[in-house]
Amino acid sequence: QLGQVLYAPGQQLRHAYFPTTAVVSLHYTTASGASAETAGVGREGMVGIALFMGGNTTPSSAVVQSTGHGYRIDRVALMQAFEAEEHLRRLLLRYTQALITQVAQMAACYRHHTIEQQLSRWLLTTVDRSPPGELVMTQELVAGLLGVRRESITQAAGALQDGGYIRYRRGHISVIDPVGLQACACECYGVVKSELQRLLPDTVHDRRVAGME
Repeated sequence: QLGQVLYAPGQQLRHAYFPTTAVVSLHYTTASGASAETAGVGREGMVGIALFMGGNTTPSSAVVQSTGHGYRIDRVALMQAFEAEEHLRRLLLRYTQALITQVAQMAACYRHHTIEQQLSRWLLTTVDRSPPGELVMTQELVAGLLGVRRESITQAAGALQDGGYIRYRRGHISVIDPVGLQACACECYGVVKSELQRLLPDTVHDRRVAGME
């Protein structure tokens, strides 16, 4: 469900999650209450890498960003499979490398790119991870994920809508010109997607080719 917390900061992880149609946001909240997304996870990945990396906890949290389905596996069963199955182990470690790339790229993105570029990047990434259809997303939620004020998202979304790249109404967003939107985005979208394609070529599917709005 939207807003469901899969794990909280410092909490012992008991399960790993493999989204199929849901999208999960990994984000960090500061002592002052400010927060920002550090990475997103869809059907290309998993939530809970701390389990097989040996940490079992993390200072960040995992929250469902877009409602959908997924699979959950107990940590004991995951570790048994991780240790016994070389192919699975290789896939999970490759995904971890892709996730590290995403986290690093997001840090650079927040520091050096405009809010309009960040919003464009975030929309394209979310569309890639989501089933066909509109994105159900309020401006408050997007602002929280990007760590900016709601007014900044309103302004950026308005500019993208005026440019004919998206359509936004009452918490529903449709990407109507993905090629144009990619031109508005920073290079971070392409960097993260290319690295995922290189490491896990069978997991990347571009919905824009399939006629995604």
